[in-house]
Amino acid sequence: MAVRLNPYLHFSGNAREAMELYRSVFGGHLDVMTFGDVGGGGDEYPADGVMHAFLRTEHGLELMASDGHDPDAGGPDKLSLSLSGDDLETLTGWFEALAEGGEVDVPLEKQVWGDTFGQVTDRFGMRWLVNVATPTS
Repeated sequence: MAVRLNPYLHFSGNAREAMELYRSVFGGHLDVMTFGDVGGGGDEYPADGVMHAFLRTEHGLELMASDGHDPDAGGPDKLSLSLSGDDLETLTGWFEALAEGGEVDVPLEKQVWGDTFGQVTDRFGMRWLVNVATPTS
């Protein structure tokens, strides 16, 4: 039996916009089901609100999201999404794309442990850790 652990992000009404950004950054296929698609919708969850979104990429990344997060419940301050690998060009491009409209917390640069690392909080408040492994010789 195969088992996976997938990040599931909760937004306060802008899940579609966030997931479309992530699809533009990482590529892949995005499936979105709205509350209206399943007969829901109303005051709490509008019909066009995202009940479930699932992004699958050719790099093997899978990311899920929905609307319905209570903004008073706190943000993702105890959550980070980590991207790692050894493809400097791809990971640098992702870092830069996530930084657009967001904030670079730690610049993407060589660190004391030998890898290239950076931290960025995107425009939706999600914190991304990007680590590029130093190739072994």
